[in-house]
Parts: sequence; C-alpha cells; structure tokens
Amino acid sequence: MPEAMTGVMPVMTSAYPELEERFRRLGAIEEAIAMLHWDAAAVMPPGGAASRAEQLATLRVIAHQLLSAPEIADLLAAAEGEANSLGAWQRANIREMRRRWRHAAAVPGDLIEALSRARSESETVWRQARPADDFAAALPGFERVLGLTREIATAKAEELGTTPYEALLDQYEPGGKVALIDRLFDEIACFLPELLDAALARQAASPAAAAPRGPFPIAAQRRAALALMEAIGFDFAHGRLDESAHPFCGGTPDDVRLTTRYDEADFSTALMGALHETGHALYKRGLPAEWRRQPVGAARGMAVHESQSLLLEMQVCRSRAFAGFAAPVLGAIFGGASEAWDAEAVYRRQIAVQPGPIRVDADEVTYPAHVILRYRLERAMIAGDLAPCDLPGAFNDGLKELIGIRPGSDREGVLQDIHWYDGNWGYFPTYTLGALIAAQLFAAARAAIPGLAERIERGEFAALFEWLRHNVHAKGSLLSTAELVEAATGAALGTAAFERHLRERYLG
Repeated sequence: MPEAMTGVMPVMTSAYPELEERFRRLGAIEEAIAMLHWDAAAVMPPGGAASRAEQLATLRVIAHQLLSAPEIADLLAAAEGEANSLGAWQRANIREMRRRWRHAAAVPGDLIEALSRARSESETVWRQARPADDFAAALPGFERVLGLTREIATAKAEELGTTPYEALLDQYEPGGKVALIDRLFDEIACFLPELLDAALARQAASPAAAAPRGPFPIAAQRRAALALMEAIGFDFAHGRLDESAHPFCGGTPDDVRLTTRYDEADFSTALMGALHETGHALYKRGLPAEWRRQPVGAARGMAVHESQSLLLEMQVCRSRAFAGFAAPVLGAIFGGASEAWDAEAVYRRQIAVQPGPIRVDADEVTYPAHVILRYRLERAMIAGDLAPCDLPGAFNDGLKELIGIRPGSDREGVLQDIHWYDGNWGYFPTYTLGALIAAQLFAAARAAIPGLAERIERGEFAALFEWLRHNVHAKGSLLSTAELVEAATGAALGTAAFERHLRERYLG
C-alpha cells in the first residue's frame, strides 16, 4: 500500500527514529497533563487545587525539558538533512517537531513553571469569582498570568521572527497571521450589522415558535445529550460526558472527555454545548492512529478543531433536517406531546436570533461579534495598550458597540470565559476562523454527498463523517490549514460560504 495512504516508510535515518521516540514519550506526558486538567475541571474536590497545581507544573516542566533538550536541535538538523530518504508524513512530522521545538527553546523552564502555577491558581480563583460576580478577586491572578504570558510572547516572537501576539497565535493556529484575520474579520464586520438587522426584522414579523415549559431536570437533559451523541456517532467506549463550569473537550484521542453545563430553565444550553464538544471529540477520535503521540498526528490547529465543533453544532444540529430527527427524541425524553416538540418549532427555536452578553449561548449571527471583541481586547492587552483593571469597561463598551448589548454584570462580561485566566491567549480568533472553515467544508460535503439533508433527517450521519474523516480528520497535521481547506473545498479560506449560509438560513 502506498505511503500516502499508510503513512509508513521502510527507510529511516538514524536521527529520525530517535526523534520519534522522544516525541512519543513527550506525547504520553502531554496526555497525562490533559487528563489531570480535565479532572481538575470536572471532578476534583476543591481541596485538591494546590496539589494539582504542583503536579501540573512539574509535568509541564518535564515536558518542556524533553522538548528543549540541547540534542534535539542536532537531531532535527540531521533528520532535515536526510529528508529525501523519508516519506511525506515523516517530512511533515519533522516540520512540526521543528515548530514545537522553536516554541520551547525560546522560553526558559523556570518561566514555564511560573506560568503553569499562575494558570492553576488563577483558574481556581476564577471558578469561585465567576458565580460570585467578583472580578476584583480574579484580577491579581489575571494580571500575573498576563504578565508572564507577555514575557513568553516576547521571547517567542524573537525566536519566530514575528510579533508577540502572532507568537501566541501560532501556538493554537500554526502560521496564523494578524493580516489574514484582520481581513476576514473586517469582511464579516461589513456584512454582519445589516444581516443582523434584517434577521431580527424577519423574525419579529413571524409569530414566536411554541416553547416547552420547564423546568427540565438535569437527569433528563443528560439523557437527551447522550442519546443524540450516540446517534451521531460518539464512541462511549472511548469517551464520556461530564459537567464543568465551562464546556470543553479534553482527554486524549483514545479517551475523550467532554463536559457541558446545565440550566434547568433551558435545556438547549447544555444540549448544544454537548453537541458542540462532540464535534471536537469526533475530530480527536478520527486523527490518524498510526501517528499517535507524534506532532504530525495531532490536530492541525484550533481553527480546524473549532470548524469540526461548529460544523456539527451550527451547520448540522441547528438545521431543519436535524430538527426533524431530534424533535421526537427530545419530546419523548422531556415528556412533551405539545406543538412545542414539533420539528418546525424545535428548528425555529434553535435558529432564534437574540443578541445577548454570553458568548457560548450566542446565536450564530451574533457569535462572530463576541469573538472579534475578544480578539481586539487581547491584542490590546498583549501590546500593553489596555490595562487589566480597565478591561471590564472596555469589554462592556465594545459589546454595546458591536451588538447593542451591555452586560449587566462582570459575570456576564469579563468573567464569563475561562481562557485568559487559564493562560489561553491567542485562542479566541480560532472560533470564528473555525466558523468560516465549517461553512466552507459543509458546502463541499453537501456537493459531494447526494441527499445529505435527507440523510440527516433520518438520523444517518455516517456518510458525512466518513467524508470528514477522509478530508480532515485523517490528515492530522500533514497539511497546513490553508492547504487542508483548499484541498477539501477547492477554494482558499474566505467569508463567502459563511455569509451565504447565514443569508440562506436567516433571510431565505
């Protein structure tokens, strides 16, 4: 079987196998970090926070030492010099190893350890400050995380020959550039206000969709999520669903851990959160098994990762076709025989446009505005143009300007997302980049799969995910994001498919 399909080459250099073994050990440590992080967010008792911070800091330092070891540079140079004897997957693996090594070599281990401890401490305080609406309590940890992040960004920027913000972005979106993001986000900002106004006017002209009456017990919400996840194809032999303050997908490709959060007054929040994270999980599970714990076998980046969660949540699970499949399931679980559980009512509720302060609850028309705001704010903070103490006012003013909503509290404003408190700076733009990729991929999938909407309405998802596994999941990091998108869709990444999707769904 050709190497392009198996990823296996019989000829190896002396340096390359050594690199693979070293990165395999590193990958196992990183998997352990991922599991400890999930445990801290989902099930760890509060009293374990201090010891968990110590565990994570120690493992992150060990991982950094493995990755930045002096001999890695020599091994990389030797493997690169003999690349002609390797196949495409091995060459791509060396490229990804080099990228990861450059990030690690730029930063001293004591700074990595300091940031790890600061992240753990800040996140722990955030989990208490958010429900208490107490930004003042979270501010010291926030400032420490930001200060250390800026130090690391500066060091990495010098090594990578880029700006500090792009050095942080590269951790989540390899090769990501501010110029491209600015262009795409500016295009969205041009058409979004008019589209939002038109969608709201169209919605106001129609009678409201019938809504079921709560409360919706958490146990029933969990049954609904599990039933739909299983129907879509989530493998519960290799994953599970739990609860946390902020929904996320963690764990490893062979042990995927999802979380959501529940509200007994609104079942859709937890359900769509679970389905969003299921998209992440299916991508993680579909990564090439033969390249486990190798850089080339990892997800291409968070923009592609987010494209998979948003493709499932927005393109599929908020579609009229999916409502036709899901409505009877939900009606049976929640005990409803009323018109509120008719497919059309379920669909119209899922595409309701309602500007609000919470990003994770936002409809897909206003969601990009939430991301654009955070992107602008975090760039300003990394550049030193916005002080953390001034963030609540800037956040509230920015959201008001973009979608006409001012958060009523810091809990609904700067405390709502975990990312900055947990040290994930440069992550936010990948959400909307992912939405653009998702729209482009789904349009290509519809063209390639006859009767896709009818299949979804019947609860048949295999053909869609077979197409995604072939065109996205199984590629790992073999290609760049730009190459992956163009190979799968036949076009460079742009905003046209996303705008067309929004107009068809909300104005058609």
